[in-house]
Amino acid sequence: MRAPSPFDLDQPALYARWRAAKLASHPRRAEELIVDVADPRALTAAERRAILALCARTNMAVYRSPVTVEDKELPRLLGAQLGLHRLDANWLADEDGISSIAVAPQEEGGPKGEFIPYTDKPIKWHTDGYYHPQARRIEGMIVHCVRNAGEGGVSRLVDHEMVYLALREANPEWVRALMAPDAMTIPARADEQGVARPAQSGPVFYLRHDGGLQMRYTARTRSIEWKDEPATRAAVAAIEQLLAGDPPWVFRLLLRPGMGIVANNVPHERSGFTDDPRQPRLLYRARYLDHVMDERLTAPQEEVTA
Repeated sequence: MRAPSPFDLDQPALYARWRAAKLASHPRRAEELIVDVADPRALTAAERRAILALCARTNMAVYRSPVTVEDKELPRLLGAQLGLHRLDANWLADEDGISSIAVAPQEEGGPKGEFIPYTDKPIKWHTDGYYHPQARRIEGMIVHCVRNAGEGGVSRLVDHEMVYLALREANPEWVRALMAPDAMTIPARADEQGVARPAQSGPVFYLRHDGGLQMRYTARTRSIEWKDEPATRAAVAAIEQLLAGDPPWVFRLLLRPGMGIVANNVPHERSGFTDDPRQPRLLYRARYLDHVMDERLTAPQEEVTA
């Protein structure tokens, strides 16, 4: 049986304590998310603790390092130190399960150019894999910058727990609507062979197996079906209004070479950009079915080592 949760609308006392702690500890500036590390592939104990602590407080951390080489092993090695192991090997990822995010050359054609992450166009607010079935929900991610764009490419990120808090403060019924199993449906996607991806329905907010909160969301207005009832429609409009504003808990960040984001798949968006043709933008993205965790705290007692 799962322990009582502050995210349960029938647990107001637990929620009040969680809310107070959340507001007291949450960063107010993007700079507070940054952890300087010597090498993400081999964190020191202090660096690892700092990243884990930030992810526990705000579901994300930003690391900054002098490592700017094109090393596809970097996100995998970093993730393994933070409890991230089960890569989501989506069909556009490279053979190692890690995606090289760069503008797909138009003259080469192929499927990547059909998807916005592989273009220089702006990307609206979303969580990764919002179209996945429940068994493949993306709970963790790493994005590492090898080269930034010549101009633009600024990201905005938000801790989904703060979105939950703001909505619950405004109207708890909005939260109830967004936790319904049919709150958001992504229609089936067809290709030349037929149905490439079946329709996927699910909640916006849901609890992980450990009781932590995750969010499934997209600001797209096409290829999405929201539950057609008043509370859901009002809740979706409230999210849009929140993210369109400038609250102190929406962080603006430009990744530069050697920097990266470790997160529990928080909502994020990216501005459009202009590439430098001599040094085109290149990011490595690793998406996981795990969330960031300190495995030493979750292992059986006899397996815990100093």
